[in-house]
Amino acid sequence: MGSWKNMTWMMGIRRMRTVLAAGCAMAVVAGMAACGSGASSSQKDSGDGIAVVASINQWGSVARDLGGDKVEVRSIMTSTNVEAHDYEPTSSDIAAFGKADVAVVNGADYDSWASKAAAGTKATVVDAAKTDGIKAGDNPHVWFSKDVREKTADAITAAYEQAMPEQKDYFEQRHKAWEAREQKVEDKITAAKAKTEGMPYAASESVAWYLADDLGMTDATPSGYRNASANESEPSPADVKQFVDLLKAGKPKAFVLNTQEANDTTKQLEAAASEGKVPVVGLTEQMPKDYDDLTDWMGALVDDFTAAVK
Repeated sequence: MGSWKNMTWMMGIRRMRTVLAAGCAMAVVAGMAACGSGASSSQKDSGDGIAVVASINQWGSVARDLGGDKVEVRSIMTSTNVEAHDYEPTSSDIAAFGKADVAVVNGADYDSWASKAAAGTKATVVDAAKTDGIKAGDNPHVWFSKDVREKTADAITAAYEQAMPEQKDYFEQRHKAWEAREQKVEDKITAAKAKTEGMPYAASESVAWYLADDLGMTDATPSGYRNASANESEPSPADVKQFVDLLKAGKPKAFVLNTQEANDTTKQLEAAASEGKVPVVGLTEQMPKDYDDLTDWMGALVDDFTAAVK
């Protein structure tokens, strides 16, 4: 997935480090059998639902779409007012993992509190980042990656089939329906690349890096600012000035702004983008309430990127 796979994504001291259970990493559907005890068919009667807990709402929406009326999904984080990095789970949040048959976490140190809560429980754990070999230190915003979305959906479906094998045909049909919706997003990406391939963009944070990479775009964010952002440290005045000058000159074809992390610096950058007539693509880390489905959200963002790059 490009240079970010090799670039250290250093977490600030405010983030908890996690111990991810390697046995629960599901890079492929076949790996599901090794992940926890799960819920066997003897534990599940045909009238019972599979209890699912997801750390963030975007993965919760995928879990719901794939499970239909056979699952009961609880998403812990559903607001754009706080990042998963900084979230402090309640005792009820932690208890939900202990009651779950399937737990879906983002991984890559994004939601270490959730990975820790799921470890050691009976739940079959789906670690989205691990499905594509993305680890702590890599860019953790993996729901923006088409490959991760596909592989995570495969792993969730396998977990459901393990928990309720008598409903395998039902889950396969749900998976096919989800794939059809995801394919529409990927078709949009393919069509958009006619405009976006090779186009430079700059970003206040590298939140949507995977989506921009899928679109074939190049990250023109000044390295000093980008590294400071990745390390959760303040960029130097020189770094900010370099970024401001770049935007005022109109060199990037789009400025990607994480509106969830607005501050004086991002406002300065947004003003510079306006002066340089650089289109702004605003987005958040958590799925906004305007969307009930991860694929719909991704499809809308592809449209935003396409519109920005003229």
